[in-house]
Amino acid sequence: MSVPVQKLQGVVNTQPQRIPHYINGQRVAGDGSEMGKVFNPATGQQTGELPMATAATVDLAVSAARAAFPAWAATPPVRRAKVMFKLRELIEANADALAAQLTAEHGKTHSDALGEVARGLEVVEFACGIPHLLKGEFTENVGSAIDACSVRQPLGVVAGITPFNFPAMVPLWMFPIAIACGNCFILKPSERDPSASLMLADWLKQAGLPDGVFNVVHGDKRAVDAILEHPEINAVSFVGSTPIAKYIYETGCRHGKRVQALGGAKNHMVIMPDADLDQAADALMGAGYGSAGERCMAISVAVAVGDEVADQLIARLAPRVRALKIGPGGEDVDMGPLITDIHRDRVRGYVDSGVAEGAELVVDGRGVQVKGHESGFFLGGCLFDKVQPDMRVYKEEIFGPVLQIMRVASYEEALTRVNAHEYGNGTALFTRDGDAARDFVQRVQVGMVGINVPIPVPAAFHSFGGWKASLFGDHHVYGPEGVRFYTKLKAVTSRWPTSIRAGAQFVMPTNG
Repeated sequence: MSVPVQKLQGVVNTQPQRIPHYINGQRVAGDGSEMGKVFNPATGQQTGELPMATAATVDLAVSAARAAFPAWAATPPVRRAKVMFKLRELIEANADALAAQLTAEHGKTHSDALGEVARGLEVVEFACGIPHLLKGEFTENVGSAIDACSVRQPLGVVAGITPFNFPAMVPLWMFPIAIACGNCFILKPSERDPSASLMLADWLKQAGLPDGVFNVVHGDKRAVDAILEHPEINAVSFVGSTPIAKYIYETGCRHGKRVQALGGAKNHMVIMPDADLDQAADALMGAGYGSAGERCMAISVAVAVGDEVADQLIARLAPRVRALKIGPGGEDVDMGPLITDIHRDRVRGYVDSGVAEGAELVVDGRGVQVKGHESGFFLGGCLFDKVQPDMRVYKEEIFGPVLQIMRVASYEEALTRVNAHEYGNGTALFTRDGDAARDFVQRVQVGMVGINVPIPVPAAFHSFGGWKASLFGDHHVYGPEGVRFYTKLKAVTSRWPTSIRAGAQFVMPTNG
């Protein structure tokens, strides 16, 4: 099928633009030995090229960060907060330009890109409170004339490795808190849509951040390995697929690093018979097909409790999925392209697999073409019914516009299905029953839960993270957990004697 072309909003380049590294406050071209390509997913045309970092490039960034660290760590938190306040102003003033860049390189709609910027901005605002967040604890007289306190201090040089689906938001989940805590940061953004990271780097410098505190290196697995193996990088934060998250966690830990690695997801929405089905259908459309399904918090499985619920959902969803407006990211578009032709073909392969395994393909979006953009990486919305737990299309993360309906006979069976899945990132329950909602929150084995909320991404002053194979490491990202991840705790016990006449003591000190 074909759909009408939509007006493109974003950045259009007539020839590939060079996208440099950013090291020690300067744009660095790289050695040019190997270049990566950046495409506009809506047209399929190459719009940029970028140098792929070598171990030497990473070492250059680490050297700049290491040199900047002592002075930045000694900077009072209130002055670090002022940089965050200024960064917030710059992002807010330039949100439309940043969103346009996201549309151009990722393909998401302009309105969705603005939402991404807004959610990242919330974490910057949280980091503005760093003087309060870094307050330690104090206890007077833990023993006779002995006081105790605890303080949080920065780790040193830290790094973040971020995914293609949120080129601005996920970096903003990491570096504002890391930097506000007194660390120096090295960002390795996705090589598929890297330009947003340079915009953020420029704004940090305008905000007064000293050179070397924030650096950007582009690259592939070699750059990732150089970061994981570098002896002077103390912590690594990662968001991406589960196999890579597991690799990053194991490799980073093996090299003595603190690691938080957020992996993949298979998020379920359980719809009870008493739910408002119109509301549930609205939620499924946005949560399943927003950003072309390229969200780790996307709802990919609707678990319908009872055949009647499933039939009514299908009746509501199918015509709306067929009517999705697909095209390059303008205000009047529901869904843009996927990030690359390789990823589009991978998602198509999952749809083929679901059909072969016996799932009922109610809406088939594999034949979608956008007039005037036939070379773009588009895929229409797909809707499966009667998906079974042993099917590959259910077990694996698809990361595309493919929504699946799973039919179960009871609430208990629905809860069992959610808990049995290897992923535990996000989930939702739609119901009017408070008792069912309370039971679900207590018993579901998932890190982020929504009650009549389809995409339960926590606010910036909470923390984001899943369970099971969706998270490797002990800390969730941003919020209070982010502060804990990017600092180390120091406990101090002190006494100020009036004299030393008693001489040396050789017994174990106690709190008596």
